[in-house]
Amino acid sequence: MEVILQAFPIFLLIFCRITSFFVVAPIFSTRNVPAPFKIGLGFFVALLVYLVYGINETLVIDAGYVLMVIREVLAGLLLGFVAYMFVTAVQIAGGFIDMQIGFGMANVMDPVSGVTVPLLGNFKFIIVMLMFLSMNGHHYLLSAIMQSYDWLPLSNNLFNQIYEGSVSEFLIITFSKVFMLALQLAAPLVVALFLTDVGLGFLARTAPQFNVFVIGIPLKILIGLFMLALLMPAFSGLIGNLFGQMFAAMENLLAGLQQQLTS
Repeated sequence: MEVILQAFPIFLLIFCRITSFFVVAPIFSTRNVPAPFKIGLGFFVALLVYLVYGINETLVIDAGYVLMVIREVLAGLLLGFVAYMFVTAVQIAGGFIDMQIGFGMANVMDPVSGVTVPLLGNFKFIIVMLMFLSMNGHHYLLSAIMQSYDWLPLSNNLFNQIYEGSVSEFLIITFSKVFMLALQLAAPLVVALFLTDVGLGFLARTAPQFNVFVIGIPLKILIGLFMLALLMPAFSGLIGNLFGQMFAAMENLLAGLQQQLTS
């Protein structure tokens, strides 16, 4: 009983970080994954982490234990949110394309997140998730949350780093990278549709008898879908770069937190 009383608080801290990571991380945070499965997976992963990292830890239970639980929850949410931001770059790119192609008002309900998303954004998001699973990306996420204890142990000063603004600065820089990736994903189709608008503008000036609005809407849809089919083979390379930057950002986050911890 004494061993259990000593081990349970440490196990609870590990369990809080891992389950909070599953709340926002790609694949694991989807509504299609049942909550009992998330809790059970978090329990077994936390048990493995405890046997590797937490079995030699000692902890004094006092009033500050509640703050330690909150700190571990924030650490898991922060790590999972960084990964989720890069996945949403695909939906942002789809929103840019939908506004140009004319699908801006044709949002659909995403059964994964439970919110309305752009039509092409949801299409690309499904492809990205399938590619993510095919490359065992969920295994890399599990490895990332387990190895986070090498970079950010249970005794850390995450609150001080949040107060100093280093975490906020990292999130702002990461969001700018995600936005630039979304622009790069959407740029070929957006440029093609912009040139189509320019051509329709010249047509309206040279041949006013043509109804540009009647011609332009189906023409932009046809050109947009044609360009989308034409660029799909190169889409895998861009998504591979997206995943590489996602894991690099998670590593940079943990490295920055570790540097602040040791300084």
